[in-house]
Amino acid sequence: MTEVQKSMALFSGSVNPELAEEIAKDLNASLGNVKLEKFANGEIYARYQESVRGADVFLVQSVCGAVGYDVNDALMELLIMVDAAKRASARSVSAVVAHYGYARQDRKAAPREPITARLVADLLAAAGVDNVITIDLHQDAIQGFFDLPVNHMTAMPIFVDYFSSMGLDKEKLCVVSPDVGRAKAAKKFSTMMDCDIAIMHKDRPKHNQAEITALIGDVQGKVCILNDDMIDTAGSLVAAATTLKAKGAEKVYACATHGLFSGPAYDRIANSIIEEVVVTNTVPVPLERQTGKVKVLSVGPLFAKTISNVYNNGSVASLFE
Repeated sequence: MTEVQKSMALFSGSVNPELAEEIAKDLNASLGNVKLEKFANGEIYARYQESVRGADVFLVQSVCGAVGYDVNDALMELLIMVDAAKRASARSVSAVVAHYGYARQDRKAAPREPITARLVADLLAAAGVDNVITIDLHQDAIQGFFDLPVNHMTAMPIFVDYFSSMGLDKEKLCVVSPDVGRAKAAKKFSTMMDCDIAIMHKDRPKHNQAEITALIGDVQGKVCILNDDMIDTAGSLVAAATTLKAKGAEKVYACATHGLFSGPAYDRIANSIIEEVVVTNTVPVPLERQTGKVKVLSVGPLFAKTISNVYNNGSVASLFE
């Protein structure tokens, strides 16, 4: 019986090519050539410029807005790339979803609402995805929306390394969860940092608006690190930081895996009392914005290791042990 030779093919969507290039470099590989275009009416077109027959294809895409693309374009382009790869006889297709768009719509918060996070999972499966690689989903339970393997990573060790390198006094340090839903992750972060934890409670009277209603824990004289999965308009973040300062916090830092920075986000952060906002490059942040209070760390090496382990049937969990 002839042994089938495995081959990996790595391609990038239009939204986050810088991250894809970094992943390719860390894998000592080259990005494949794929033609991606928009027709005059806005429809998206994809065609692989090289054979992917029998290859294990990995498609890197962030489902978010970028220059010339909105979140819906990003999702549709990924689905079309998956379909094209399957029809070109790829052995398997892995969607490397650096940012999983629509993740906040993971339940029915009011009658007659959709569960769009589940719909996105169904669309990826219907397009032909065999495996998903992603990082810091809005809720861990989103993994259960899939009937296929989901390799769910976390950027927390990257943030721990960064803040540990700052030489902050652990006796004064306090990790703060901006809401109850993030408390479990904040507890893990505080354990890794060997410091105190505080938990905030917030209400959302409407979309992109938050009100801090309670704080559990003592932040008097503390250096606080607000930890969340994403920053959108930064309204919740700035409100939380202002509350912490009013409660006696000495300094407030913030970190989140996904820096969406929609609308007034950059101005809100610049005018806030926050010392620094640390995000990763799961969502592209323009170079001109990576100054002042906004710091961007790379998840490229982490994605590269995960892709390598998935391709070679290794353990992904071992990367976080």
